[in-house]
Amino acid sequence: MNKTFEEADDLINGILEFVNKNQLENKAVIVCPPAIYLELATDLAHETELLVGAQNISNFESGAYTGEISAPMLLSMGVDYTIIGHSERRKYFNELHEVLAQKVNMALKYEIAPIFCCGELLPERETGKHFEVVKKQIVESVFYLNKGDFANLVIAYEPVWAIGTGVNASPAQAQEMHSFIRGLIKEKYDQQTAENTSILYGGSCNSKNARELFSNADVDGGLIGGASLDAEEFIKIIQSL
Repeated sequence: MNKTFEEADDLINGILEFVNKNQLENKAVIVCPPAIYLELATDLAHETELLVGAQNISNFESGAYTGEISAPMLLSMGVDYTIIGHSERRKYFNELHEVLAQKVNMALKYEIAPIFCCGELLPERETGKHFEVVKKQIVESVFYLNKGDFANLVIAYEPVWAIGTGVNASPAQAQEMHSFIRGLIKEKYDQQTAENTSILYGGSCNSKNARELFSNADVDGGLIGGASLDAEEFIKIIQSL
């Protein structure tokens, strides 16, 4: 929940200038602004390689749900992705696995690709329950999908203890969890599905640590928070991939 309209306009244009001048090759750059700036973002990104995602999506299709943003609304604006299950949504808005599964279903119904977030709290990491917690989040919210639908998902691992704290998971910790997640996908579906699934790291990733984090075999990119609020910083992170 950052930026005025003018500031958002400047930020997106700054990112877009880089995208338009550079070959992204196998990279995808997605901006996920607050909902009221989505039309601005999709208008600016039209006929460019920049992709646009929403920060949230309703688990309801339409109706008397004041303040909610539905999948058909996002689709009508040309939104490509939506974040689902971000730790802040889980913490402040009590989004449980069942609701997140409904949101995933709704996004897929309207051909919007979910960026599904998972991750453990600090006490869960300290007590060695981090693998158990992440597995439960994934199993209960997305592993009911058939292989074809699952192929449209992006997974984002965000250790909650590293979000906005300036303390990122070490490259080894990130790789360990990403490898674990890829292993779960292989076990549930198959090797090809596991290899083709993008698994992003989110949690105090910035231009100083991005290259080291992204150098890990199973870290396919980043879900960038605070560092994305400055175009120059965000561009450096893109260049690190």
